[in-house]
Amino acid sequence: MSLSDDKLKAISAQLKQGVVPPKESVRSFLRWFYAERRGYNVVVSIRQELKKHGIATSPDFEVQYIDHLIGFVPAPPGKESPQADIRNEAVDPTYRLGRLDSANRPLVSVKPDATVQQAITLMMSNDFSQLPVLTTPREVKGMISWKTIGSRLALNRPCSAVRDCMGPAEVVSIEESLFSAISKVTEHESVLVQAGDKTICGIVTASDFNDQFLRLAEPFLLVGEVENGIRRILHLKFNAKELEEAKAPGDDVRAIGSVADLTFGEYVRLLESEKGWLKLNLAIDRAEFVARLDRIRKVRNDVMHFDPDGLEPSELVVLREFAKFLKALRDLGAV
Repeated sequence: MSLSDDKLKAISAQLKQGVVPPKESVRSFLRWFYAERRGYNVVVSIRQELKKHGIATSPDFEVQYIDHLIGFVPAPPGKESPQADIRNEAVDPTYRLGRLDSANRPLVSVKPDATVQQAITLMMSNDFSQLPVLTTPREVKGMISWKTIGSRLALNRPCSAVRDCMGPAEVVSIEESLFSAISKVTEHESVLVQAGDKTICGIVTASDFNDQFLRLAEPFLLVGEVENGIRRILHLKFNAKELEEAKAPGDDVRAIGSVADLTFGEYVRLLESEKGWLKLNLAIDRAEFVARLDRIRKVRNDVMHFDPDGLEPSELVVLREFAKFLKALRDLGAV
């Protein structure tokens, strides 16, 4: 019996007895299923297991920040059947600010009566460009930054207390769409994130967005490089009939005119036969190559479904290594 099955059976029994099960962080919950992130296939598999045991999570494990807690409740009536089409469940697909680490990081702030020297010390020691000015965790007074300090000094204005040197702050909900927040961050350089209980739970800056999209961009670029490399290996090696035969069974409508029309799974199908492999004239192990290619296929599916959690480190390593391997083949003139 798996760890997840043990845990979910125990939770189901507690719920039936009217006992509230202990909460878990999303991260620890994922580890019950030997996962580190919420890729598409992982989410589908977990939802299937939850349905089997008649359990739901609250908030939903897919939308909650990965280090925040989720509770366990009985599944809503009519949704217990494990035969239900989980892939078509109405889960909100919007990527929200609440999924970002910086929107959930302990906030460093100053009060309006603090000295500018104190604010400067905090900004320098934390390598910040700005600090929120708060009187309470819910009461925002403004934002002090190198820009607001510099503009006051340039105009010979008093600038001894934080209140003398602060500018307005832009506050957005933690439920704000990740993409709609981009324009606000661009305009204001940063936004303060407000949780459901009205407390300020984080700050998101342009630098945070840069880091986030850099983490997301590398897998996309690597997948593109690998796919183009595979197409180059297959180019002109197969006739139209052979390419058509590699097409997924039951897909009779789609026309295959070249290797560019094949899916990643069809690349695997084309090369797993000895006849297809011999056409490449590569003196490398077919089974190992095809196994790596199939692993890339699975990683690619997660990449193309886009998840702010990013890839697991091992998956990113697989992409990097296979892209490097294909480049080595090209450099050696093998393709």
